[in-house]
Amino acid sequence: MSLLLSPLTIRGVELKNRLVVSPMCQYSSVDGFANDWHLVHLGSRAVGGAGLIITEATAISPEGRITPHDLGIWTDEHIPGLKRITDFITANGSVPGIQLAHAGRKASHHRPWDGGKAILSDEPTGWQTGAPSALPFTPDEPAPTALTSEGIQQVRSDFRSAAERALQAGFVVAEIHAAHGYLLHQFLSPLSNQRTDEYGGSFENRVRLLLEIVDDLRTIWPADYPLFVRISATDWTEGGWAADDSVALAALLQQHGVDLIDCSTGGNVPKANIPNTAGYQVSFSERIKRETGLATGAVGLITEVAQAEAILTDGQADLILLARGFLRDPYFPLHAATELGDDMPWPVQYERAKPR
Repeated sequence: MSLLLSPLTIRGVELKNRLVVSPMCQYSSVDGFANDWHLVHLGSRAVGGAGLIITEATAISPEGRITPHDLGIWTDEHIPGLKRITDFITANGSVPGIQLAHAGRKASHHRPWDGGKAILSDEPTGWQTGAPSALPFTPDEPAPTALTSEGIQQVRSDFRSAAERALQAGFVVAEIHAAHGYLLHQFLSPLSNQRTDEYGGSFENRVRLLLEIVDDLRTIWPADYPLFVRISATDWTEGGWAADDSVALAALLQQHGVDLIDCSTGGNVPKANIPNTAGYQVSFSERIKRETGLATGAVGLITEVAQAEAILTDGQADLILLARGFLRDPYFPLHAATELGDDMPWPVQYERAKPR
């Protein structure tokens, strides 16, 4: 059997293969509620054979949303809609995961297809954003408010409450979103964090909030359930967060009970020079795995089955996360099995269409 389609056990959870549906924002919620779109979007990837399915960035608070249309988990009322989805994913042999997120200064924006611009706080659908420092993402956007000590503790509390709700909703894997220029990444990077208190300045101070949230969640998340962290391994900008920082952070996260680093890049600087070539982020996954021994996930312009298999066989990652690949083909794992010559079972309803 190929490595791509072989099982992997993390803590007490077995993934039937190494293909993961990467978090992909759908901007299709009203007041944070999951609906039929989310059920079909995520459920179809379970039918298609993915080993692990992670929700889009799911806001831990209303002000943590990227747009007014983000999925949310800040109230108990969100639980039933999410439970409907996790039940379907589980019934179809996949593992349900949730990405817990706060957008920080990149919150309060229009959806991409509505222009993507910042929504002013005095507009009906906008709100005042918060961040480590009062630095806007771009010069033409409103500045966020620098979070007070009380505001930081509220963020911690919101992550804890979101994790408790995620368990009630049936999620088995939790991923903390600390990438793509959102709040926790903003704390990590000196380009967005100019604080002078215990959460700013030195590397140890800038990683403090993320480590505190990891510790908080590890007390809530069952010991046999995996906890992931998604990071941007580099800002692709001089003076910003860099690969060496990511290796050092990964080693700390491992000590605090994190099971896998989901290795993305960029998002914290609007004009970063990102290469965008095939598998351009894999080297970061490989380095973190090699230097820390911590499991990693590779993501970003992985488009071919042979490419994904090679990443695993070369020891560059433990999981392959696909975003656009799964948008193009919800049944990517089933088709990968055919290409690799593996006998992967198809849903009985689709068995008659299986290539012979």
